[in-house]
Amino acid sequence: MSSTPSAKLSRPVRRAALVVHVVASAGWLGLTVGLLALAVTAATTGSAVTVEASVRAMKLFADWLLLPVAFLTLVSGLVLSLGTQWGLARHRWVYIKFWLTLATITATAFALRPGLGSTVAAVAAGGPLPDATGLMMGPIVSLSAYVFMTVISVLKPWGLTRRGRRLRPGAARTRSARPARRSATAQPATSTAPTATIR
Repeated sequence: MSSTPSAKLSRPVRRAALVVHVVASAGWLGLTVGLLALAVTAATTGSAVTVEASVRAMKLFADWLLLPVAFLTLVSGLVLSLGTQWGLARHRWVYIKFWLTLATITATAFALRPGLGSTVAAVAAGGPLPDATGLMMGPIVSLSAYVFMTVISVLKPWGLTRRGRRLRPGAARTRSARPARRSATAQPATSTAPTATIR
């Protein structure tokens, strides 16, 4: 891989991207809290009308809001990572956050939304709530992932990745200087050997 640093964003663009990322991330977190509240309501209420209203609201959130907000979070995060000194694969916390974001988006698209569709169809047909625990587990897992990503965004733990250490300023000079130091220390030994022989 090339060690050339990525193009940096100008300060106004970086600030705008940061605002978009923070707002989108907070919106994603808030939507998940709302989904969890609706799921708990559907699982604990004794009213069939409330159950249907809750799962329909969850499906509305999942169909129209979750994925756009999630993709906005992903894209703005990529812009910030690739356009600043953080990079995408230089720091472990950025790399982990990227893959967790992809995983949660995939789970939303291929597990949460289809599951909510089946739940709404079953409840609308007059049946009971099919799986109250499963209905709550999706928002719980997602919320845990978002809180974890928020924490590592603030703390920035674990240091550099292997690529980050390789691209760190001065790393190339350090690697190139090591053979030079070894040859410099070896040179006096070879030059003093003939002197000892002459004596």
